[in-house]
Amino acid sequence: MAWYSSNRRSRLPADWPVRRLSVLKRDGFQCVAALRDTGARCAAPATDVDHVVPGDDHAPANLQALCRWHHARKSSAEGAAARRRRVSRRRPAERHPGDLG
Repeated sequence: MAWYSSNRRSRLPADWPVRRLSVLKRDGFQCVAALRDTGARCAAPATDVDHVVPGDDHAPANLQALCRWHHARKSSAEGAAARRRRVSRRRPAERHPGDLG
């Protein structure tokens, strides 16, 4: 879901701009994601502030600065995982017609 069509913004605290700037400053305005191949920190500038654990915990310890690419990748993975959980809840496991047990 796109940010502009999400209800997520309404769930942010009133002082979100201050918290966001604080996290960006704390992380040096640099993405804190580790690169998969080297383990080194991403060198891209941070443009987004992300919740480490999804939800409404807006404590600084649960916020991290990410570049747009890493934030999109993380959000996409979280959305895909949520869709898989939702689908698996609705569909009961079907028995194979050849299963006699």
